[in-house]
Amino acid sequence: MSEAKPDVDALVATVGLQVRAARKQAGLTLDTLSKAAGVSVGLISQVERGKGNPSFATLAQIAHGLDIPIGRLFHLADQVSPVVRHDERRVLDFHGAAELTGARYELLTPTLSGALESIWVETEPGHDTSDTPFRHNGEEFGIVLSGVKDVYLDGVRHRLYPGDSITYSSSVPHWYANPGDEPASSVWVITPPTW
Repeated sequence: MSEAKPDVDALVATVGLQVRAARKQAGLTLDTLSKAAGVSVGLISQVERGKGNPSFATLAQIAHGLDIPIGRLFHLADQVSPVVRHDERRVLDFHGAAELTGARYELLTPTLSGALESIWVETEPGHDTSDTPFRHNGEEFGIVLSGVKDVYLDGVRHRLYPGDSITYSSSVPHWYANPGDEPASSVWVITPPTW
């Protein structure tokens, strides 16, 4: 009886998804990671797309550039539970920015390696991101669960109350504010993942 051979194409695809997710989570561009890892932009792009068969040395350099253990690149998607428990949500933060802005972001999807991300957002009264508008590729959907949330799309305000939702292209400059006197809770779905 012969042993089953590992599916190399599936493993390479998994590594690519993990590299892309780790790069996005770290807020790095392909160019920035290329410089940190000493690997060409083209090769990193190829790895992220699950193409080719990168050497162990290349993967070690990329992991070093991402400041993560190389083993993280080999975590298989089928080992991740599709369920995210309320008390086990991963908190997303850009280097302490959440504490400064009065907002808390929790990942509702198991990983950032899929086609979309879903985030639970809690904002304090007075929360306002107008100083740093967002603009990126993709599309967003949001629904307010409690409180009031202002969503600005290219400077136009859209005030949302509990149960109200909004969908827009993420390439339009957008920012958020909580004009109310109580915390606001909302759920945001973004594709492709941006964190």
